[in-house]
Amino acid sequence: MQDPRQNHPIVQLEGVAKSYGGAVALSRLDLTVHAGEFFTLLGPSGSGKTTSLRLIAGFERPDSGRILLDGQDVATLPPFARAVNTVFQDYALFPHLTLVENVAYGLRARKMPKAQAHAEAEKALDAVKLVDFAARKPAQLSGGQRQRVALARAMVNRPRVLLLDEPLGALDLKLRHQMQQELKRLQFETGITFIYVTHDQDEALSMSDRIAVFSHGRIEQIGTAFDLYERPASAFVADFVGSSNILGNTLLRPEKLHLLAPGNAVPAGYEARPGTVREAIYLGAVTRYSLALEDGAALQVMEANIVPVQGALRFAPGDAALAVWPRSACVEIGGSSQQGERK
Repeated sequence: MQDPRQNHPIVQLEGVAKSYGGAVALSRLDLTVHAGEFFTLLGPSGSGKTTSLRLIAGFERPDSGRILLDGQDVATLPPFARAVNTVFQDYALFPHLTLVENVAYGLRARKMPKAQAHAEAEKALDAVKLVDFAARKPAQLSGGQRQRVALARAMVNRPRVLLLDEPLGALDLKLRHQMQQELKRLQFETGITFIYVTHDQDEALSMSDRIAVFSHGRIEQIGTAFDLYERPASAFVADFVGSSNILGNTLLRPEKLHLLAPGNAVPAGYEARPGTVREAIYLGAVTRYSLALEDGAALQVMEANIVPVQGALRFAPGDAALAVWPRSACVEIGGSSQQGERK
């Protein structure tokens, strides 16, 4: 599959700043998204990701800087004059209209003949596997189905860029995972550029071509899921993206560690620290241990349950254990974490 970064830039933010009543939401932000990318804006609440999306959509105007769409500065254009559409978490469907009428609404507003608009709407519903429900009303659908209708309505206008603001946040875990796969399939099949906002690290890692990690109105790092997880540029990124152990300026991911009983030989090329198990939680595919080290530090260890557990875990709270890890698993990071430890 072609790397979308080989395509031309389709959205560019150049020195974009935005404040609300003296509170800085974005601080001279620079960002480039390429045509055909599934690009995610990831960060905690208040980090600036949704503000960035609203600026691209035209719902907000920047205090300074340029917003380019296909090379044209659109910072002063209203939303309807931009070749972008937005999908929100609350779906915003018309309850009194059928699904085909909901999807065709934007086309009809642009004076497209009814028969043609409904034909286009049915194609869009077919793409999200809901064409057989075209005559139903939104109240007759599940949450996931309503979200797919919202996607069809956004895509039927054939935007150059589709903006998605935490669209799966209201769904339960299983349905959210199904919709993640559905979104990725639709983005791949249509070739539309997706810019996706989420605070969910797993969601971002599983769906995105590239991810921008936001913190306090700035971008900490932009990269692939592999880059962010395996080579974080700062302690904040290491701490926010996935679970982490940070010892000084060294990152150790919990799944890179393994526990041995005291007295076992440490394999060549490995580091080791003795400690006491404080917590052991069986999670099905893995067991998560918390190990208190002799110097007062704590390590999180995530072990795959490759061998079936026979009635008891390998280690229980209070047991002495040796945490070991290959030296190659240590990643040097810079900066200081702006949040507490993430479990």
